[in-house]
Amino acid sequence: MSEQASNPTPPQSNQPSPEELVAALNANEADAMATLQAELATLQAKSSELADQYLRAKADAENARRRAEEEISKARKFAVEGFAESLLPVADSLEAGLIIKDATAEQIREGAQATLRQLIAALERNKVIAINPAPGAKFDPHQHQAISVVPSEHEANTVVSVLQKGYSIVERVLRPALVTVSAPK
Repeated sequence: MSEQASNPTPPQSNQPSPEELVAALNANEADAMATLQAELATLQAKSSELADQYLRAKADAENARRRAEEEISKARKFAVEGFAESLLPVADSLEAGLIIKDATAEQIREGAQATLRQLIAALERNKVIAINPAPGAKFDPHQHQAISVVPSEHEANTVVSVLQKGYSIVERVLRPALVTVSAPK
């Protein structure tokens, strides 16, 4: 036997020892933990920033809703202001007519006609339009209310006479015109 066989030396290996493996694993775990903690801190900061943005947006939306409600409330309160303002001259004319003690029938009639013209002008300025169909006009159930059906020389389902004018405001019927309608022949 040779000398080499009697004195065996462990072969040189490139494999780390178990202690080195544990140290390397601990170092990797520490690096991974540091990376995860950094990511967690970044995500927490981002979450906090998003939560702050959400709360601000929510507050902005609430403020906008509140302002809109206030505007609607003001609009409702003062919606008739312009209309009432346009009716004041009509009221003034009526009062002035009532002050005259010994007015003649002609003066009363002229005053009433002038006041009516003022009232019609005030209504038209505020988009209140009369519905007053001419005899022979086609009956429109959206704008007219038939009170009776009468025999007539007009075509069937046409207006014969208007008993009371109707009114609309911005194409919405406030009151339909009360009409008589021609009967089918």
